[in-house]
Amino acid sequence: MVYREIGQVSSPKRRNIRIICLSLVLIATVILAVTLGLTLGTTSSGSLKETIINRCNTYLKDNGATSQNDCEKIWDSFTQAFVGKDTCDVPPDAYDSLIHSVSQEPACNRMLFWSKTKEIVHAFTEKRSCYVTLEDTLLGFLLDGLTWCGKNESQEIFTTECSSWSDCVNNPVRSFWIQASAAFAASACGDVSVMLNGAIDMPFNPTSIFASVEVKNFNSSIMKSLTVLLVTKEGDVKTCESDASLKDLQNQLDPKLKYQCKIVPQSTIQTCISQPQIACDDCW
Repeated sequence: MVYREIGQVSSPKRRNIRIICLSLVLIATVILAVTLGLTLGTTSSGSLKETIINRCNTYLKDNGATSQNDCEKIWDSFTQAFVGKDTCDVPPDAYDSLIHSVSQEPACNRMLFWSKTKEIVHAFTEKRSCYVTLEDTLLGFLLDGLTWCGKNESQEIFTTECSSWSDCVNNPVRSFWIQASAAFAASACGDVSVMLNGAIDMPFNPTSIFASVEVKNFNSSIMKSLTVLLVTKEGDVKTCESDASLKDLQNQLDPKLKYQCKIVPQSTIQTCISQPQIACDDCW
């Protein structure tokens, strides 16, 4: 008798509990769907635009070039290069309009190229204004570390499910960096430097962007010299004279350009990074 009474009383409660549970499940499903759409979905053009516009405004404010560039126009030129196109069908010249939309004087005698040394190069230029890499220019600063692509017959912008660097030749990110690198190299003026990795077999690798794009775009009418900064670790035996790839680099340069190579211990650069008061000329 007691059991039946409990059961009779509990039945409506169980129904109410089931209704509440179903409601909670429905709410959780909606929240999850929205969350996935924002964070894991294939499109996030709003967040990408916000990131790029914020970077643009920050760079212009910090470098005093607000009157020369329009962040919204730069964004529009950027999207025109790849929106509506397959993720493997964006050639480098698609970014010509973007590159021409940015106004920035070249940093003559301070331009620094790199290959397989990105981390230490940028750790150095973050602390010093005596050298400028592509990623320290407005154009490079805007897109460094980002991923983007479009899709055929779609006006959406995607930041996931895009082809990777090696998936295809004409993917949007790779094509951008090729064209931006070519433009940066073509503007190289005065005495120019490149930081190469002396701890690998081929510091001057023919497949690298420096070898395949940038060296080919150097203009000896405005560029005077190239200094190779060969970064070595303790125990490395490679020298400027013994490395065959560096001889290839020298042979590929216009004979009008003065060439020199310096061995620079990685520990010396790290000391200069940690002690900004050391003069740049004393770092190598």
